[in-house]
Amino acid sequence: MDSCVKEDAVAVLAALQASFPSDRAEDDKPVDTEGGHPTVWTATFDVSRTLGLADPGRLSEPVTITAQGGYLAVDRLREGLAEAFSVRVVGTAAGDQEQEARLRLENR
Repeated sequence: MDSCVKEDAVAVLAALQASFPSDRAEDDKPVDTEGGHPTVWTATFDVSRTLGLADPGRLSEPVTITAQGGYLAVDRLREGLAEAFSVRVVGTAAGDQEQEARLRLENR
């Protein structure tokens, strides 16, 4: 996830952490960087099991994220995000075993 404000990154990651186990601790929140450099926030989620459903989230503006993984994994991630946001696929790159998808998230 890039090109979004910290608060929007927090909202997206919180929605994903409510749904799936992550490599990040719950208190590991995005922070702003100094110097006005572009920031990219990343995390890994295990979508093989669902922890729960995310509450509706609020974004200050639409956010575009990139998801990578197996076809089923990317679909499950998209479905998890759809509990909190309106999700639209805006681009994909497909391979033999996995895909990369760009997802546009907006408030419902």
